[in-house]
Amino acid sequence: MASKLSTSFLNPFFVNFNSNNSNSISNKHLNVSLFLSSHRFTPASCKMRQRSFSSQQKRQNVKKNSPQQPPVVAGSVPSVDVDSDIEGDGDGDSESGNDLTDADVSLNQEIVDDVVNNHVAVEDTNDKDLETVIVPELKKTLVLNGEGEDQVSSSQLHYLMNMIRNAEKNVLLLNQARVQALEELQKILSEKESLQGEINVLEMRLAETDARIQVATQEKIHAELLEDQLQKLQNELALSGASENSELEMQKSQNNVLNSSSIHSLSQELDSLRTENVSLKEDIEKLKTELNNVKNTDERVEMLEKERSLLQSSLKELESKFSISQEDVSKLSTLKVECKDLYKKVENLQGLLDKSTKQADQAILVLQQNQELRKKVDKLEESLDEANAYKLSSEKMQQYNELMQQKIRLLEERLQRSDEEIHSYVQLYQKSVKEFQDTLDILKEESKKRALDEPVDDMPWEFWSHLLLMIDGWLLEKNISTSEAKLLREMVWKRDRRIHDAYMAGKEKNEHEAVSTFLRLISSTTSSGLHIIHIAAEMAPVAKVGGLGDVVTGLCKALQKRGHLVEIVLPKYDCMQYDRVVNMRALDVVVESYFDGRLFKNKIWVGTVEGLPVYFVEPLHPDKFFWRRQFYGEHDDFKRFSFFSRAALELLLQAGKKPDIIHCHDWQTAFVAPLYWDLYAPKGLNSARICFTCHNFEYQGTAPASALASCGLDVQQLNRPDRMQDNSSHDRVNPIKGAVVFSNIVTTVSPSYAQEVRTAEGGRGLHSTLNFHSKKFVGILNGIDTDAWNPATDTTLEVQYNANNLQGKAENKLALRRHLGLSSADTRQPLVGCITRLVPQKGVHLIRHAIYRTLELGGQFVLLGSSPVPHIQSEFEGIANQFQYHDHIRLILKYDESLSHSIYAASDMFIIPSIFEPCGLTQMIAMRYGSIPITRKTGGLNDSVFDVDDDTIPFQYRNGYTFLYPDEQGVNRALERAFSHYRNNPESWHQLVYKVMNMDWSWETSALQYEELYANSVARARSSASRS
Repeated sequence: MASKLSTSFLNPFFVNFNSNNSNSISNKHLNVSLFLSSHRFTPASCKMRQRSFSSQQKRQNVKKNSPQQPPVVAGSVPSVDVDSDIEGDGDGDSESGNDLTDADVSLNQEIVDDVVNNHVAVEDTNDKDLETVIVPELKKTLVLNGEGEDQVSSSQLHYLMNMIRNAEKNVLLLNQARVQALEELQKILSEKESLQGEINVLEMRLAETDARIQVATQEKIHAELLEDQLQKLQNELALSGASENSELEMQKSQNNVLNSSSIHSLSQELDSLRTENVSLKEDIEKLKTELNNVKNTDERVEMLEKERSLLQSSLKELESKFSISQEDVSKLSTLKVECKDLYKKVENLQGLLDKSTKQADQAILVLQQNQELRKKVDKLEESLDEANAYKLSSEKMQQYNELMQQKIRLLEERLQRSDEEIHSYVQLYQKSVKEFQDTLDILKEESKKRALDEPVDDMPWEFWSHLLLMIDGWLLEKNISTSEAKLLREMVWKRDRRIHDAYMAGKEKNEHEAVSTFLRLISSTTSSGLHIIHIAAEMAPVAKVGGLGDVVTGLCKALQKRGHLVEIVLPKYDCMQYDRVVNMRALDVVVESYFDGRLFKNKIWVGTVEGLPVYFVEPLHPDKFFWRRQFYGEHDDFKRFSFFSRAALELLLQAGKKPDIIHCHDWQTAFVAPLYWDLYAPKGLNSARICFTCHNFEYQGTAPASALASCGLDVQQLNRPDRMQDNSSHDRVNPIKGAVVFSNIVTTVSPSYAQEVRTAEGGRGLHSTLNFHSKKFVGILNGIDTDAWNPATDTTLEVQYNANNLQGKAENKLALRRHLGLSSADTRQPLVGCITRLVPQKGVHLIRHAIYRTLELGGQFVLLGSSPVPHIQSEFEGIANQFQYHDHIRLILKYDESLSHSIYAASDMFIIPSIFEPCGLTQMIAMRYGSIPITRKTGGLNDSVFDVDDDTIPFQYRNGYTFLYPDEQGVNRALERAFSHYRNNPESWHQLVYKVMNMDWSWETSALQYEELYANSVARARSSASRS
């Protein structure tokens, strides 16, 4: 199509005649410009050129043709060249010629309309018409040009007429070609819109090809690394590269030849038309304007074409662009084939390398065998030399043998004397052994005597918890009395060996015989520890929703290790993890408790969890309070947990327990405090002091005051400002406020949070009550269960590790990346972890920002957690879908206990941007696993994470990165400092990880503080009782 357009858009409406008059005296060239003014010969926009030349080529043509122009005689009209568009001297012609040829002509709809509207078909004209129309004008023109000279002869006129006829025929032919071009214009215009899309597709393919070329280049570099070992393969690769380069050069040269040949042919056509076109100057100027407009519309296409590195010539025309684009497509296909060939060659190289490696291995084995044979030969030669030397020195050997025999006789004599000495020593040893055996028997007897008085330390806590539950079961079943149960509990409490031996000996006996055996052991004894009972709604791992479950289990285990008798009372949920309860069984007893004006039965279950004795209360209530398939979130939670609180106290009363401390947690069991003092202390359950811990003052469980009557409490007495009346609504009661008022000890989970909740902003309406009872209110920082959270023994991890061997942490990072489908290309790429409930308290907007900021900083981010708030869950589901197949971001919107351990172990940093945080355990667990925390300075985070750049903090306590204000700038700064430290100072980072892993976040310190609070409260109570 390009070749057709290149010829059909040449419009012969300029006729240029150069006549050399030999009769002229001065041999001047007669330059005749003839303007064909006939209306049928001059359509407005009919001259178009579809073939454009580069600027360099055009300048070459101008320079080549300029010397051939005859000198202009004074008074004559300058000749008009087809490539010239303006009047004037030679400089003007050159400049305008460059402008015209540099225009990138594009056939748009405007030009088509103009051409169609102004088109006039060329009709046949006979000789007579030509003479009538042209000859007079021609004569007149010649006379004017001659300036008084002799008129031209008839032969010259005839010659000119023949030239005009030939020109007219050329005009007719060219106009027919123009008509064909007009027909093709419509096709071109319809193809123009799709051409841009094809160019875009081509650019995409070029980009893909570039990417493949980069991959191929990497493979080639890898192959070049093998050249040192495979010299022959290097020569083949060099030859293949040379052949490919030669092919490309041949293609380029062919393209240049084709372009140059087409340019040469077009130049010949234009030169022939220069002599024929004279007076169409105005049409050229109009065409120039149109071509300049076309140039403006195609500048973007021209820029895109210039950017292609593979296209080495400017594409000035639309058809030439399209044809060259097609050539580029073919080149791309060729390049793809070459890339595939390169891949195959690389694979062949790899195969040859493998073969060579195998051959080398075989050669090495052969060489080793040869070396071993050589060593054997050397040894044989040495043996032969020694044999020869022996033969030569046989006489000396005989003398040497005689000397050796003498030495042997001396040795035999010495050996005989030593045997006698050894025999005497053996006799002494036998005597000493006998004495030692006698002494050992005496020590054993003394040890047995002492063992009866010392506690048994080699039995697990599950054993002693089981004994306590068994004794309580006998008491509830009326097999033993309360006093007998108390004495037996104290023996278990002391881990008395006699009760241990009695239990081990009575395993095969029936229950009656076992009870008799235990009763025979009873003797007066006193206890040095405290009897502590926790009443809670959660306990890890059997019934865990948040940090409350971890606190109950961790604190109870720590208190148990310190020698206290610790028991827990829980609701029996249907959704518990029953497989984590050891020896769970139902007692043959029913405990009745009051609720809604009547008594309801409760089934009591017992079992051990993490070595702790646990009582499970199952209400036999028609509303099935704890058979809801979830722990919290029911419409009647106030009724459910007020029922449980009273049933738990009823269990303690009927079991005859006399605890020193009853410890209740959060609003779900805050009812215990007023129930204990108003109802159960008068009934005889009066030995305990009440301790209440609020883990989060945001959740207070308020309800209408009338709801309090269901559990038997006096609404009129308790719905008062100084008791349980809510500070914000006088017709509602607040369980948290009631527990604060009625408890002897009130704690929260960190010192900073204890200060925050005493302010109007942090207290959620209870700040005035807390300030009033500030003497009994204290904040104690939680700990973590270091047995459950221990990377050295954590079986859920891919590899166990510790602070002295961090290679396992790197392997866990790689394992998590594989599990989640993240990129493992950069082993030093930092991984940021986040495990949290997605609620406003946790700073969800900052977590969202941290995801994108981590990606901008070149890190990876893993989020584990879900939200009970629908719009927050929906928002993070959208983010999860956005990064579903991303190499560096992964969101898992659920809770997975095993996966949480893997994230702690794999992450380099751990972000906790909470708006407020009572305590927080994740930062302690993260440090336990060697992940550096990035936290906001609030609550328990402020008490456990200290900035590495804070010079006011002793160096040994600096363990993370903190920010003060809950905004994106704070998160950015903390992340940037952490990333900079990780990347720029790996040795210092390693020391920081070692330091945080060795910090003590166990419950030991916290349990000691609770123990002191318990002991002081009990001592004050006993002192007060003794005075009264």
